[in-house]
Amino acid sequence: MARVTGIGGVFLKARDPATLSAWYRDRLGVPVQEGNFAVFTWGGEHAGSTVWSVFPQDTDYFGPSGVGAMVNFRVEDLEAVLAELREDGVEVLDHVEEHEFGRFGWIVDPEGNRVELWQPSEGA
Repeated sequence: MARVTGIGGVFLKARDPATLSAWYRDRLGVPVQEGNFAVFTWGGEHAGSTVWSVFPQDTDYFGPSGVGAMVNFRVEDLEAVLAELREDGVEVLDHVEEHEFGRFGWIVDPEGNRVELWQPSEGA
């Protein structure tokens, strides 16, 4: 049987794809290309993994937005990123969680999607 070896992509619906793509490019540094997409490769100094997980329908982990998806972005310095986003007027949720595999914080994009930011712990 063929096995999945990684996540091919994360997709969001948007009322205005170009504007939302520009927001992710300008606020989080996502390398958006013409056509409103970005390609990430994992290797070298920042090699890592991408996690895919299924949550129960009634989870509140995605926040109150009611959408069926959430993006998790790896960051090097969670506090610095959250502080910069606050300065830019981005909605930053006050709650930060610490776990053995890293620290997590959340923001809300202009479409109301909750976005998770993850600073992996050493070796994660």
